[in-house]
Amino acid sequence: METPHTEHLTSEDYEFVYEPAEDSFLLLDALEKDLQFLEEQQPHLCVEIGSGSGVIITALSKKFSNSALCLATDINPRACKATKSTALKNHAQVECLNCNLTQPLRKRSVDLLVFNPPYVVTSDEEMQLQNIAATERNLVYSWAGGQDGRRVTDILLKQLDDILSPNGVLYLLLLRENKPEEIINYLTKLRFKAVKFMERRIPGEHLYILKVTRVST
Repeated sequence: METPHTEHLTSEDYEFVYEPAEDSFLLLDALEKDLQFLEEQQPHLCVEIGSGSGVIITALSKKFSNSALCLATDINPRACKATKSTALKNHAQVECLNCNLTQPLRKRSVDLLVFNPPYVVTSDEEMQLQNIAATERNLVYSWAGGQDGRRVTDILLKQLDDILSPNGVLYLLLLRENKPEEIINYLTKLRFKAVKFMERRIPGEHLYILKVTRVST
């Protein structure tokens, strides 16, 4: 998979939108590593939650443009604008919805779901800021995860059965402090199979990519 060009985004853009970093590139590497699986799955709807600059969903669009609709969602309208800009810069087709998680989408319709959530462990007081519109310079929404760094992630996991298609797959980025083993056990109870697909140590962080699929019946 090609890493999309992002030189069109400026320092001013990154005052409003999360800049691609080591976690973004780990997610790209995981998707590239699993390309054979994804090609066999032949996804029709690819969705990235919290697209930020748009590098992940744009890369997916470049790969699956002939067979899939690639859709980004973000609660930050500036991120939606940046995502569309990145797609255009890289000659990719990406639709973007300014919404929370996958709220507007039809149930069990997503074949490929990608999520780099706000995962940094913070106080719940910081998370209370989410009662304010997640726009403008509130970059706290892109990283502040509340208790265990999982406030947003746990909401998504509770909705996952209604989001993924029968053969759908989720690639979820986690920090060690998010307690990935606990998440794996929780998903097992919900009849999902979750595995640590890739991990990477970077200064100050130990990152994981969790691959989640439905248990075959």
